[in-house]
Amino acid sequence: MTIYTLGYEGLDSHAFTATLLTEGIQTVVDVREVPISRKPGFSKTALSKLLTELGIAYLHEAALGCPKTVRNQYRVDGDWHRYCRGFLAHLRTQMEAITGLAQQVQTSRCALICFEADFRYCHRTMVADALSAQTNLPVQHLKATTHSATATSSRSLSLA
Repeated sequence: MTIYTLGYEGLDSHAFTATLLTEGIQTVVDVREVPISRKPGFSKTALSKLLTELGIAYLHEAALGCPKTVRNQYRVDGDWHRYCRGFLAHLRTQMEAITGLAQQVQTSRCALICFEADFRYCHRTMVADALSAQTNLPVQHLKATTHSATATSSRSLSLA
């Protein structure tokens, strides 16, 4: 098993779901705190319906989303390191959610999803790293099938 991640920025629902299907994803884990999107098809209800029609389970893990206070501070100062510190502090308080999700990623081919296209600048990477630390599973960051490329994380952020 592998822990997958994917951001939908710049994608339409067809390219997004094509990538999931190509990779054999069985469960999408939405790690947005608030699963609402201005992008058609990517709000919780519409996305869940579309994925279900394609035979992919949808799970929303709000506890693993980035808190509004951390997001707002990042919008103000653009300080990525502060954002990471703030999110990791939050993540340390969500170990029950991480433990539950760790069981899921060991039994189903899961992709953690969020908006940001670049995994290096998205909290889903920190969630994936926390899951990897618990499960010893590798992390693979997917890109849209149209780009036909994947990347693996070369950095790890510690919860310690």
